[in-house]
Amino acid sequence: MELTGSQILMTILKEEGVDTIFGFPGGAVIDLYDEIMRAEVRHILVRHEQGAVHAADGYARASGKVGVCLVTSGPGATNTVTGIATAYMDSIPMVVITGQVPTQLIGNDAFQEVDIVGITRPCTKHNYLVSRVEDLAKTLKEAFHIARGGRPGPVLVDIPKNVAQAKTDYQPIGPVSIKSYNPTYTPNAKQLQKALALLKTARRPVIFSGGGVILSKASEELTTLAHRLRIPVTASLMGLGTFPGSDPLWLGMLGMHGTYRANMAISNCDLLIAVGVRFDDRVTGKTDMFAAQAKIVHIDIDPTTIRKNIPVAVPVVGDCKISLTALNQMVLDENLAQSMPPHDEWIEQITRWRNEYRLAYQQKDIIKPQYVVEKLHELTRGEAIVATEVGQNQMWAAQYYHFDRPQQWITSGGLGTMGFGLPAAIGAQVAFPDKVVVDIAGDGSIQMNIQEMATAVQYGLPVKIVILNNRCLGMVRQWQQLFYDKRYSHTIMDHAPDFVKLAEAYGATGLRATRPDEVELVLAKGLAAPGPVIMEFVVESEECVYPMVPAGRPITDMLLV
Repeated sequence: MELTGSQILMTILKEEGVDTIFGFPGGAVIDLYDEIMRAEVRHILVRHEQGAVHAADGYARASGKVGVCLVTSGPGATNTVTGIATAYMDSIPMVVITGQVPTQLIGNDAFQEVDIVGITRPCTKHNYLVSRVEDLAKTLKEAFHIARGGRPGPVLVDIPKNVAQAKTDYQPIGPVSIKSYNPTYTPNAKQLQKALALLKTARRPVIFSGGGVILSKASEELTTLAHRLRIPVTASLMGLGTFPGSDPLWLGMLGMHGTYRANMAISNCDLLIAVGVRFDDRVTGKTDMFAAQAKIVHIDIDPTTIRKNIPVAVPVVGDCKISLTALNQMVLDENLAQSMPPHDEWIEQITRWRNEYRLAYQQKDIIKPQYVVEKLHELTRGEAIVATEVGQNQMWAAQYYHFDRPQQWITSGGLGTMGFGLPAAIGAQVAFPDKVVVDIAGDGSIQMNIQEMATAVQYGLPVKIVILNNRCLGMVRQWQQLFYDKRYSHTIMDHAPDFVKLAEAYGATGLRATRPDEVELVLAKGLAAPGPVIMEFVVESEECVYPMVPAGRPITDMLLV
């Protein structure tokens, strides 16, 4: 069967089960867009290419599928770089398809030509420039295989215009096998036995869960292990939702803005079971004092993350779900729950830390941002999919919205990308049109991709945007307040749009609260309103995120309220 390159792309998308792509057209991809009109795929037209990548990213995080976006060459391709790097840092499976000038013009500085393969080499899992239509089908199949396999990540496929137009005989591609790419899914049984031996003698164990647990769909297995052996659980920012936030064994988030009990538990445990984490600097603080009393078991599918930042006693290379399933079976076979040392004193100590140093803020006659997040959690019963921007809004959401399940927390962890939340929330809403999706934002971040309000309105996506408006770039201002003698260099943003009128200009609903007694009413009204809604909350401008561990300090050195 003879097909054009454009037809081959649509055929592969269908074979891969892709039902939605996010994109923005241009000259180099006009043939691909022409074919979309006849294809069985939904296209969401964004208003900026960065929005397309973030939306595909949010779709992937919420659904567990590979996100797909399509953009044109030159500036269209370069506009995706921040979004690609965001997905790369957080290991999100994504295929980014870019248009390119015809092959005969490559290297001639043609109109809207750029070496996007070269530009994105450091921030993609792999990338391709397809120079022959005969190679397109195989390349696309490989792209999806690599994006979702092993430690997931973004893959870019650059398609020149003449390749999209050319024809070739198409034959369906069988299962993909790449000799140079063979991730280790099944862990070494001897390493798991070593982990089991440490569990047998541990008196103060802690489980540390990361984003890899979500990506491998291992939350149930991790929760089973924690309950079976009565082990407290903490998580990185990316691991929120891997263990129920309402569970008595839950310690809260770890690290720079982690809870007192989580940071103290890590610092005093004698065994740390780390699953699907990379020991980011925001988690560890001063590395030579991180979990200094503990032997560490590190389970991860990517061997390059093990011992990269923190020395470990037992490395276990393997898929988190497969590894935890095997470890749970070993625990059952050896009846470890009955024979391991009691944890009563350890649990009692953690309970004292929890009771003595709870997350707290001082309520005044000005709206506190923590209060807004608490009320949002209450009114949504903790069931919303929550996306965030980056900064103080992100940390308050992580601290005060208690996630009970995976894939309901969508945030830029590794790269910390402002402007991520709104398009990511749009992607999540596309994946789950009947669920409540909320973007918790700051007045600084929300303006970076505010144009995607038009996308939400056009497609009737009822995303709810909660803006915690403190009239400044809050997290940088907090550092200036605490460490730079309140020299607020270019962080005060006292010139901003009227967000209520802005919402109305886009055809959405706009609401505002300026007093604490208005918060619940505005949230309830906004959540109940049809279509996209912007809810602005004018909050305390000098409120800080606490606890806070100053940079380079051990995580026990916390600044508290």
